[in-house]
Amino acid sequence: MPDWFSRSIVDDKTTMLTEPFVHEYVRANIWHLRGRDADLLVDTGMGICPLAPEIETPEGKPLLVVATHIHLDHVGSLHEFPLRAGPRMSAAQFESMDEAATYAYMFRDLEGAVSKLPEHGWKAADYKIPSAPLTHILGEGDLVDLGDRQFRVLHLPGHSPDSIALFDETDGLFFSGDAIYDDRLIDDLPDSDQAAYVSTMQRLLDLPIRIGHGGHGPSFDGKRMREIASAYIRRRAGP
Repeated sequence: MPDWFSRSIVDDKTTMLTEPFVHEYVRANIWHLRGRDADLLVDTGMGICPLAPEIETPEGKPLLVVATHIHLDHVGSLHEFPLRAGPRMSAAQFESMDEAATYAYMFRDLEGAVSKLPEHGWKAADYKIPSAPLTHILGEGDLVDLGDRQFRVLHLPGHSPDSIALFDETDGLFFSGDAIYDDRLIDDLPDSDQAAYVSTMQRLLDLPIRIGHGGHGPSFDGKRMREIASAYIRRRAGP
């Protein structure tokens, strides 16, 4: 379907795509950043319609695709791309796309899974995520190099045990996945860890970001990120 994805131009190097007809619970942000020597794609949505044709990268220029974690709304189209990077903690599961890790089964039973059919006869009950073995494994402290900028990999568990984020220490650009975002934070999945999430939020209080692009919701600056992190810490501290 030609209009399955929406596209927003963030700046001269950054484009955000999303899937407006997917249920808001699994409607994730997909970020395309153009670098000098390579482009970066952060997360790949649900995989309901092909994503690769939507990503405009010059012929011959590498496109590194990073999955911030293995949940369904971030890895659905990962198999479409040859250079696939993801978290060390869940690396082995990308080959099988184990549904206990991806939660694909939740989408098959989700009421109102889509508001518009991608094609005639499509059914959420048939939803599956193809195998996408990682070609690059990322862990805490690793670097993703695009030539004109480098991203430090941060392991930020809580929402999921394998959540990673990418931080440009020079420019302050932060791709946070679901470690933090400006929307309702999900911390009650079977693999969520609220204590770990509190530790992640405490770590983020000191991260000197300029702009953050999350897995859901609008982008945020450092002040807003500290507000989100502080509110979560207070909420989980209890009365």
